[in-house]
Amino acid sequence: MSFTVEERGNPNSLSYRLFFKNAEGTYVSPFHDIPIYADEKQNIFHVVVEVPRWTNAKMEIATKDPLNPVKQDVKKGKLRYVANVFPHKGYIWNYGAIPQTWEDPTHKDGDTGCCGDNDPIDVCEIGSKVCSRGEVIKVKVLGVLAMIDEGETDWKVIAINVEDPEAGDLNNISDVQRLKPGYLKSTVDWFRRYKVPDGKPENRFAFDDEFKDKDFAIEVIKSTHNFWKALISQKSSAGELICKNTCVSASDSPYCCSVEEAKAVVGGTSPCGKEEPIPSSVEKWFYYESK
Repeated sequence: MSFTVEERGNPNSLSYRLFFKNAEGTYVSPFHDIPIYADEKQNIFHVVVEVPRWTNAKMEIATKDPLNPVKQDVKKGKLRYVANVFPHKGYIWNYGAIPQTWEDPTHKDGDTGCCGDNDPIDVCEIGSKVCSRGEVIKVKVLGVLAMIDEGETDWKVIAINVEDPEAGDLNNISDVQRLKPGYLKSTVDWFRRYKVPDGKPENRFAFDDEFKDKDFAIEVIKSTHNFWKALISQKSSAGELICKNTCVSASDSPYCCSVEEAKAVVGGTSPCGKEEPIPSSVEKWFYYESK
């Protein structure tokens, strides 16, 4: 199963969008149409890469836009970039999401005591390759971190691309601690502090800032997949989420999007144009001492 991407609009601008196509050339939603599993028996999951490692643009699946393209987050009318909080540069992993998952904002998690953040579940892919934006990779799960972001549960799955040279040596979160000493500590530090330059408080974590293991993480992913199933079958309220898809919903479902409708959505956006310059402020380092 393969997927390609089509750029629309000007990169580094408000108009930029990244749409997805399947092997047949049909436009698909990376939120709903790309299967959660690459190999269900082996618990191998698909991940849609939103942010390549070392980059700063906060790209994400646009859950409230038709066909859910990847686009850059906007705050107060301006494109959002994560700050370089010393000693980190941009995102320190390939960052993305597992399709066909949803952190239900009406469900209070028994472990965190907080409701979901209304997004697909996030993934930090820790392999050696810097992935491309929009790349769909196959990963094996190693563990999970339970972040509390402004009062919402925001799980961060730790995973590795199955094609990575180190994939055979990394099978659980303890292997990451052993073979990549300091990486998990830096991951907690990154998530704790990345919003501070924007005037936000430090983020908190459940389980005393500790990572949970592979089995726990897989159960969390499966629960978010069940929440997504309820969403796509209209058993849960979508609110502002766009659930239209070209491959999952039956033809009589209001969520079914025809091939023609999908083409019209993409055709309604601007063709890919000249890349806009990234503000020089994005390269600055931000220093502060964590309390």
